[in-house]
Amino acid sequence: MATDKQAIRVSPMKIHLNSDACQGHARCHALAPRLFGLNDEALAVLLIDGDIPADLEEKARLAARRCPEFAIEISEE
Repeated sequence: MATDKQAIRVSPMKIHLNSDACQGHARCHALAPRLFGLNDEALAVLLIDGDIPADLEEKARLAARRCPEFAIEISEE
């Protein structure tokens, strides 16, 4: 029996945002808009909670590497 829901594989990778360090460059949002949004002050906010979907792993790593304030950390279990 087919369903409309598709299984999304998640990795043990988690992303952490240090909101105090964010200066609003918005590179993370530009590189990974499914992971990061912007609040009213143009500071980054995480759009996911928990494990990162496998198809967004590389985007998460890229956003962490490109953050000029090093406000994004990736942890892999």
